[in-house]
Amino acid sequence: MSLKFAKRKAVNLSPESLVQVADFQTGTCLNTLVQPAVAGVNLVEWATEQRPWIESQLLQHGGILFRGFPVREATEFEQFLKAVSGELLEYTYRSTPRSQVQGNIYTSTEYPAEQSISLHNELSYTRSWPLKIGFFCVQPAVQDGRTPIADSRKVLTRLDSKLRQRFAATGVMYLRNYREGLDLPWQTVFQTEDRAVVEHYCRQARIEWEWVSPQHLRTRQVCQAVATHPQTGQRVWFNQAHLFHVSSLPQRVRESLLATLPEIGLPRNTYYGDGSPIEPEVLAEIRQAFAAETVSFPWQAGDILLLDNMLTAHGRTPFVGPRRVLTGMAELFTLETQEAGE
Repeated sequence: MSLKFAKRKAVNLSPESLVQVADFQTGTCLNTLVQPAVAGVNLVEWATEQRPWIESQLLQHGGILFRGFPVREATEFEQFLKAVSGELLEYTYRSTPRSQVQGNIYTSTEYPAEQSISLHNELSYTRSWPLKIGFFCVQPAVQDGRTPIADSRKVLTRLDSKLRQRFAATGVMYLRNYREGLDLPWQTVFQTEDRAVVEHYCRQARIEWEWVSPQHLRTRQVCQAVATHPQTGQRVWFNQAHLFHVSSLPQRVRESLLATLPEIGLPRNTYYGDGSPIEPEVLAEIRQAFAAETVSFPWQAGDILLLDNMLTAHGRTPFVGPRRVLTGMAELFTLETQEAGE
């Protein structure tokens, strides 16, 4: 059978027979691997027809890896995300440096290659976040550069019950100082040069703000530590207490900051929601829970990893050589909307 004939025949097959679905890492949040069963499968068209099935897989497992499809460009990745999630979201109230590729497709966090990024749920340091997030591997690193993930439901259950109860009762307080040279400037975080726009955003998002100087903004915000998935009703560990805490920085950087700045002036830090410090042993337990649930896989060019952002956390390992992974987010969820319905 010629390749040309195989492609023509594939058009007449049912959507279910165009792909192969396999268990990738059974019993984990990356259980589902989807690959083309015949040559020339258009992933966007297939995903459009199979959106209900994709949704059900995400709600059950938390993640799906699409591999082997002829996806090469950011445009195709964007079309795929829109097919399964609708319109994409702008990256607002930023915490990491990224570049906009096109529309609402961005580079993944642009930290130096030797740095790792702790597992976290996207924008879980806010009260509004995307329910879906996708990653597209344009170019895998020569060495490592994985995107490890973990089941947020299982992370929660691994934590001591008293720890869970305290965080659930108080939430997490995020302290941030936005200054050029220390962290992202406020103009980048809020995507504006207008301080009035910043203040309006803070007021709407229940963020306390203080202008230390015209170019130095300080904010505090108390957000959820544990959240309830709006569709499954499951409870998940959903915050960035360990990632924003000063202890997450490399020792050399941490010691340098603490030697030159008061604690209130640190680029970012976290506390219990009542303002009391989070104990080192508690942070260690949180990190151990993530480590115990972490699964990963080596990227291949063209891979798309689709995650339920509440059910599954993600991170990044250090890498060697050029690496290009793009990301997009969809389906905005706002905590106030859920609270209003209770």
